[in-house]
Amino acid sequence: MQSGFYLSIILASLGALLFAAKAIVVKFSYQYGATADIVLTLRMVFSLPIFWLAVWWNQQITSPQPLIRKDVIKVCAIGLLGYFVSSYLDFLGLHYISVGLERVILYLIPAIVLVLSKFLLKKTIDRRQYWAMAVAYLGIILVFLHDIQFNGQSAVFLGGILVFLSAVAYSIYLIYAGELVGRVGSIRMVALASASATAATCIQSLVLGVGQLFVQQPEVYYFALINALFCTFIPMLFIMMAVNRIGSSLTAQAGTIGPVGTAFLGWYFLSEPVSALQLAGIAVVLIGIAILLSIGKSNQNPAAAE
Repeated sequence: MQSGFYLSIILASLGALLFAAKAIVVKFSYQYGATADIVLTLRMVFSLPIFWLAVWWNQQITSPQPLIRKDVIKVCAIGLLGYFVSSYLDFLGLHYISVGLERVILYLIPAIVLVLSKFLLKKTIDRRQYWAMAVAYLGIILVFLHDIQFNGQSAVFLGGILVFLSAVAYSIYLIYAGELVGRVGSIRMVALASASATAATCIQSLVLGVGQLFVQQPEVYYFALINALFCTFIPMLFIMMAVNRIGSSLTAQAGTIGPVGTAFLGWYFLSEPVSALQLAGIAVVLIGIAILLSIGKSNQNPAAAE
């Protein structure tokens, strides 16, 4: 039993670290002349068959309910937001900021979901949660100051805004996905959402010039395959397995390795500077989000007891 628990923690941590490594792979692709739209299109095209293979395998071992057209349309619509718009803004932002700052901003997604839920779903926010979010955003400011020292103020603000908008888009996806996943199933939902996003990226490539997809340096295709398999499908599988074994709260806490790991991966692979200010900012963000998650968990307990 204990070994199963530790295995789940390892799966959650590895999943978070592999997800975070996506930014490293994207930055490497940029070094070989690829653009954000090329990187995104190749990532989606390579990952889509893997997800549909997972759907086929899941159908062999289970008997999922047939999908209704209304749910398919909803999943495809939010998939455009969560997998196309969000990813594209994120990849654009990586042109201007360090991978450490990008990952820390994306780590704010639980706080963004909380705020958006208040306006979109009329949910109440505990006063303590406001303080936890304030702590997290203070940490973001510290990491911003670190990036400004090395990348310039205008570039960091532009990249930061793009990645923050990416986090907002993905948060909206999560809010509405939560209402659909019970009926659709997590694997089918990811596959459908990925399919709609892939269609959008292909249309974008047609508009911008589809020929560019086929004239990239070989390294760009290698990194796209790595991104699709090791930074998209495998971490998603690991995290789904962890959530199934230990729940979403512990999985999220194990995922705190993501921002810290990304900073050191950026330093090791991309020679991005690491400073005490950046590490302090990351620590403050992690504390803020940890408090936020613990408050959310305690608020859910009375309801669960009823």
